[in-house]
Amino acid sequence: MVSEATNTRKKSVLWDWLTTVDHKKIAILYLIAGTLFFVKAGLMAVLFRIQLIAPEMEFISGQTFNELVTMHGTLMLFLAVTPLFFAFANYVLPLQIGARDVAFPFVNALGFWLFLSGGILLSISWFFGGAPDAGWTSYVPLASREFGGIGIDFYVLGLQISGFGTLISAINFIVTIINMRAPGMTMMRLPLFCWTMLITSMLIVFAFTPLAAGLLLLMLDRVFDAQFFIPGEGGNVVLWQHIFWIFGHPEVYILVMPAFGIISEVVPAFSKKRLFGYTSMVFAVLIIGFLSFMVWMHHMFTVGVGPIANSVFAIATMTIAVPTGIKVFNWLFTMWGGKLRFTTAMHFAASFVPTFVLGGVTGVMLAMAPVDHLYHDTYFVVAHFHYIIVGGIVLGLLAGLFYWYPKMFGHKLNETLGIIFFWVFYIGFHLTFFIQHILGLIGMPRRVYTFLEGQGMDTMNFISTIGAFMMSVAIIILVINIIYSALKAERVTEKDPWDARTLEWSTNTPIPEYNFAQTPQVRSLDPLFYEKIHGNGEMKPAEPLDDIHMPNGSILPFIMSIGMFIGGFGFISFHMDLFISPYVLIAIGGITFFGGMAARSLQNDYGYNIEKETVESMEKELS
Repeated sequence: MVSEATNTRKKSVLWDWLTTVDHKKIAILYLIAGTLFFVKAGLMAVLFRIQLIAPEMEFISGQTFNELVTMHGTLMLFLAVTPLFFAFANYVLPLQIGARDVAFPFVNALGFWLFLSGGILLSISWFFGGAPDAGWTSYVPLASREFGGIGIDFYVLGLQISGFGTLISAINFIVTIINMRAPGMTMMRLPLFCWTMLITSMLIVFAFTPLAAGLLLLMLDRVFDAQFFIPGEGGNVVLWQHIFWIFGHPEVYILVMPAFGIISEVVPAFSKKRLFGYTSMVFAVLIIGFLSFMVWMHHMFTVGVGPIANSVFAIATMTIAVPTGIKVFNWLFTMWGGKLRFTTAMHFAASFVPTFVLGGVTGVMLAMAPVDHLYHDTYFVVAHFHYIIVGGIVLGLLAGLFYWYPKMFGHKLNETLGIIFFWVFYIGFHLTFFIQHILGLIGMPRRVYTFLEGQGMDTMNFISTIGAFMMSVAIIILVINIIYSALKAERVTEKDPWDARTLEWSTNTPIPEYNFAQTPQVRSLDPLFYEKIHGNGEMKPAEPLDDIHMPNGSILPFIMSIGMFIGGFGFISFHMDLFISPYVLIAIGGITFFGGMAARSLQNDYGYNIEKETVESMEKELS
């Protein structure tokens, strides 16, 4: 029996967003939170680039430099890029497979609030003795109690809580993709973005687990004086490097895989062609996902693991270039002979290809163990991974933002401002990072807060900082575009403003809470395009119109995340002078979290039905 329609009760805007389990609203929450962390991390980068604009600058201290660099990397990798991809995945993925929601809406909301509470816990470290300062990798012994400040405790607990949210969200995506596809949507008809999110989610499950274990051990070392990573007491610092990079290298693919998927959606849409070599593309991402776990030790060539291990991992690393090259050629052949439309989204997608290739080429250079001894811990490495992270992943994110914006917000972003934004960002990016390859080759070490003049580094560091300013100006142009478009742009009323190919463009705009009044019948890869050619341009229904069952909202995910936040802060406070005992904080946090879990378990929540007549009325109004 279905409960009363609790969603019909009038809610305040704040309460509605705190209790929502709608995948589209959670996507917006991810988008806002991820953007805020992205901007924060970007501002930190500008601050330490100012420090490096000239030799022997004293803009910030060495300690502050270390904290800014650590927080910049940590925020970008854990709290900005991943949640931004989760934003698109939450919004688009159920639509692309013809589902009304994700498999576990409650867990989806819990995943977001845990991610946010972990991010906030990490961010408040500035107010309690200083931010983490051992680099985003937190290598021990730098991160030990002996050398690292209390900021490392915030790093450990913040990432554990945030990572738990990411982990359960990934499991949710896996179940959703496998179990909730519309009739006819076979695995080999899945849009590439869904495939890449499926592989990404699996990588998260297998990679975040060792990270969680490593963070737990580090927490035990720091909070309870254990000795897993303390050499003088029988521990091993190299153990941390193994644990971290078993997570850390797949993490690169966790970030870049969704970008592959977005590019694979945008390029065919604006080339008016089917994606070239769809099957080979699917197998390429599968192989990359597998190999990503086979190469972690190429981050440790200089540790001294021996020539045989170095050789094996060097070969495995270079092997990844093969499936990666397949994807690049598939995108190029998709564009080849197509009717290209260079919208802003297509600008970002097209520019992604050569930029990512350049990052891949320098990756192959770093994969050669003997040569890596020359590049290691220089700015060459910094330039390489920023060509992957910014030149690949962020360009992919921006392509996705301009592409899906009309479906998410009901209007397009201004194209003129978008093109200006693209060129300022793209030129600024190359000014910032291309020149860092040369800085690395002439020997500038990374993680140093100043340098002496007369070493041939002055001009190149100056240009690199100017490039960082340009990227900041570009982000301001994007913000102006968002505000301008919200105020001036015409509402998008058609379902498919880009003449695209996949299912999300067959839904009404704005999208009703149930997504599809009738589950669509999928008859081909690119199902919407197929119906445009072989049907009437509308998806055929796979079921008769009937009442639609939807889940109720709940405040419990929000409350449970508060419990985790308080409990995490309690563990950190063992080394702080507070007026309240750490044990009390841990107890409050535990009771709040597990109390929320118990309440959810005992609650008889059957969701609610949207009646057939209401669905008919809403569809008539939207069409």
